[in-house]
Amino acid sequence: MGKSKTTKFKRPQFNAVGLPVTAVKEAAAEEELIADDDCPAVELLEKLESPSADVRECACAGISRVVQQSQSIPSFLQRDAVRRLGPMLLDSSLAVRETAAGALRNLSACGGPQVCEDMVKRDVMTPLTALLRNCCAGFDSAAVPTKESKNRAENILNEAVSLLWNLCESSNQALFLFNKSGLLDVVVHCLEKHPHNVELATSAAHCLHTVSEDNPELLCSIDGHVHGALEDILLSNQPGMAHTLLRTLAAGSLWNMMGSLPAARQAQTLTAVLTTVSQCLDLDAGELIPQLHRAEEARFKDAPPASGMEAHASGEPAVEEMDEEGTAQRVKNGDSDDDFSDLMPRELEELREAAALLTAQQTSLEILVNMCCSDDPSDDEWEESSSADESEATANGFSSLMSPLCLSAEVHAALINHNIPEKVLKKTLFPKQEAMDVCGQSTNWRGLQKKMRRVQSRALTCLHSILSGMDAESLGGAEALQQAAQHLSSLVFGAPEIPKDEEFLEAVISAMRALLQMTASKNIPLSINLQQLMSLSEAASRCDVVSVRVNAVAILGITGSTLAKEKGSAPTLEMIGRGLLQVATNDADLVVNGEALDALFDVFADGKEAETAAKTIQLLPALKVLQPVFKAKIRKAGRDEYSPQQLCVLDNVRVNLRRFIGYLETLAKK
Repeated sequence: MGKSKTTKFKRPQFNAVGLPVTAVKEAAAEEELIADDDCPAVELLEKLESPSADVRECACAGISRVVQQSQSIPSFLQRDAVRRLGPMLLDSSLAVRETAAGALRNLSACGGPQVCEDMVKRDVMTPLTALLRNCCAGFDSAAVPTKESKNRAENILNEAVSLLWNLCESSNQALFLFNKSGLLDVVVHCLEKHPHNVELATSAAHCLHTVSEDNPELLCSIDGHVHGALEDILLSNQPGMAHTLLRTLAAGSLWNMMGSLPAARQAQTLTAVLTTVSQCLDLDAGELIPQLHRAEEARFKDAPPASGMEAHASGEPAVEEMDEEGTAQRVKNGDSDDDFSDLMPRELEELREAAALLTAQQTSLEILVNMCCSDDPSDDEWEESSSADESEATANGFSSLMSPLCLSAEVHAALINHNIPEKVLKKTLFPKQEAMDVCGQSTNWRGLQKKMRRVQSRALTCLHSILSGMDAESLGGAEALQQAAQHLSSLVFGAPEIPKDEEFLEAVISAMRALLQMTASKNIPLSINLQQLMSLSEAASRCDVVSVRVNAVAILGITGSTLAKEKGSAPTLEMIGRGLLQVATNDADLVVNGEALDALFDVFADGKEAETAAKTIQLLPALKVLQPVFKAKIRKAGRDEYSPQQLCVLDNVRVNLRRFIGYLETLAKK
């Protein structure tokens, strides 16, 4: 119902109870089978009370390891593990502090947002804030620390900042406490360690990238010191994927803070941000990942037996749950899929580099998507509310083709100058088979397959944003758009059957819709295989993701309204009309029903071919039957199921349906 628009990447949403559904079921079943005496949580939590620092450290390390198995988390939460671990953050032993912070970090990472909310409610932020302040005060003290104590302090800070990042991206209360406690200076302090401790700086950059998004209160406190620290990172030239990720996160934070910059510096900062993003996208992960894997194999082969590296080289898992389901981005700016890649042992250097590369490229694409998105009206309701603006046009002329959104002249020019559209299009290609095969051969590396596919999906979403936000001429004109259409068709229809991966399907269909909207508005001809589009619509109808079904219906509507202008298109319009009628009648979601009706209005709005096709498929009688049913569904729909904006748009569709029926009745009397 109206233009499609990419929404900004928001905080990740997990299962409502904070754990994967299967893990919840497994945990419930396990709780019934395991007696308290056999539960590891009981013994480990009791050991936290030991007078021996070594015992407390071992207990924290044990908890850190066990909670990586998601099904074990409920047993710890039921025994108030958060309140019992909290004081360990301020233990007299630095080793206990480090392992306690690691245990809480793992609990937050593996438990999801609901667990993070619970941790904040149990006041984990109080000892965490004290720990962060304590560590930074130690750095700034007059006493000269030993190398060992400095490394220990930075390790503690790394665990603590990672925990802070997890909590702030999952809990609004944690974000409020972050602002209230003035923890920005702590995060910036950690960022400034990047020349000699990239791991700590990267954790801080992740945290800052999260807390700086949609946080006006924080932006008011950001000054030149913060901007300077981030700009120093962008200007750094250290090699390696870890530094590439660090620079990308710094670029994302600067973009989030653009509104706090003086107007005179905004153009320069925009150039710096896009230069960083562009350089990141230039890296060919399909070539680099096999190289990194070969380097790991060579290193393990040369390692002496005492190092224990043979187990890793032979594919033994170094981190439990690092399988195909074990990859994720836990940043608010991205979607989470339970990624524990940052929990990998440090000795897996090449794997960590590969994961950092893919995370950097995913983050770069997300920055671009957000750059092309407007915040007004709200992202979640943009598409629905835009339809309300089109209701009159639809009622009178039954045509809702819209021109693309407009970016600011500065952003538009910067995207073109850095060849961003071309680079994004390259990232939409399927991951190189060699890289996929290499990762599939190793248990440790297998999770990267999903990360590579996610980069492709993000690139498709980014392409959608670019198509929606830039004019056709800037993108290369008719020829370039026709090539892009062929490329997207090959992604969807190149395989024997349409891909079933929902994330990919959602991204590629949204890109196809944006491209068709642009070409239709410019009267650019495309070679469209209608049978393929109908098969795509059929595949989308079986998808649980509503936006996939909405975009598939919209694609049929755009295609039909374009073909309706051509002579001899009546048989094709009949096929499209039947498909749209079926969706409008049978889909379980009212938003999809409304989109299908809107598409019908577009396809059969005007012209002899449309009139002929409408009579053949008995469109008028079908809509008369559908009208009272659709009206009753709207009346029955509750506000818990649909937003007020969606209900308003659906009511507009109801009104337009009545008018369209009147229009068809007028045609029938001729």
